[in-house]
Amino acid sequence: MAAVLYLGDEATAAGFRLAGVAPRVAPDDDVPGAFNRACREASLVIVSASVAASLPDAVLARARAASSHFVVVIPDLNGDTAVPDIAARIWTELGLEPP
Repeated sequence: MAAVLYLGDEATAAGFRLAGVAPRVAPDDDVPGAFNRACREASLVIVSASVAASLPDAVLARARAASSHFVVVIPDLNGDTAVPDIAARIWTELGLEPP
């Protein structure tokens, strides 16, 4: 089992490989399958924002709630897909306005 695995675009995967992280390029035709395999193979899964955006919400939520691994969403290389603003969501869930 890999300790850390990156799932996203080729250029970022190359950078993560240099850092010692097991990289995987997400295939366009089977992103959910690649994501589920990554979650089974690693204890920390780093996912690009574009891959996370192409996953069904239920799949990503279930993976984030799992206790067997951690899932982290990072910005894309080009910044085309926004990373979820977790702090603003928590403020909203608490019924408060974000600062």
